[in-house]
Amino acid sequence: MTALLEVNNVSKRFGGLLAVSEVSFRLNQGEILGLIGPNGAGKTTLFNVVNGVYNSDGGSITFDGRDITGMSPDKVVHLGLARTHQIVQPLNDMSVRDNVTVGACFGSRYLNLREARAVAGDVLEQVGMGSRANLLARSLTIAGKKRLEVARALAANPKLLLLDEVLAGLNPTEITQMIELVRSIRDRGVSVFMIEHLMQAVMNLSDRIVVLNFGRKLAEGSPEEVARDPQVIEAYLGDPNIADKLMESN
Repeated sequence: MTALLEVNNVSKRFGGLLAVSEVSFRLNQGEILGLIGPNGAGKTTLFNVVNGVYNSDGGSITFDGRDITGMSPDKVVHLGLARTHQIVQPLNDMSVRDNVTVGACFGSRYLNLREARAVAGDVLEQVGMGSRANLLARSLTIAGKKRLEVARALAANPKLLLLDEVLAGLNPTEITQMIELVRSIRDRGVSVFMIEHLMQAVMNLSDRIVVLNFGRKLAEGSPEEVARDPQVIEAYLGDPNIADKLMESN
């Protein structure tokens, strides 16, 4: 398979804290790759290094055949790598449509305002928010704001979408709907790299999973391989029978 994203021996240090330590993995085109691990394992820091929020302190990152190590977020998104945030960040006093229009304006295609508004309308229909296009973003529920984050990122026309705990704070019905949305995004040709704590969801969604612990890669493999890994069970999952339970739910 063709690698879309390659992370090679990437490290990130904050003073005396080594938050990410020599992490390597690859994400293939058309793949959903899950990133799991305990709180403080370095997951969001790794996302921030990949999309240019933080400069790495070692290693390299290649996206779609191009070295993006140290590249700023605005340049990275122009190449086709977009993301959502763990804490939703809508432009509260703007409409849902205008929030998504911003994503289209500053995405990979350098659209003018008219073109961006047309893309925003299409994306809102894709994510099931067409009827809420004229609402103020501040009026949305948490689930609506999460979906708006996804829509704004999709409007940038990404090849790879980074999702940072997009299921957090949702009820079971909303989780099911978001899982269906993520699958539909991949089916439309966008690869997905996602941080998630809901194990049943990440096991259902991911083709492969990377596990971090104390900033280091602890394991990598299929959902079943990871769930049966003794080191992962000890460091994160806790239950030696978790694999059977999770596989039964798939």
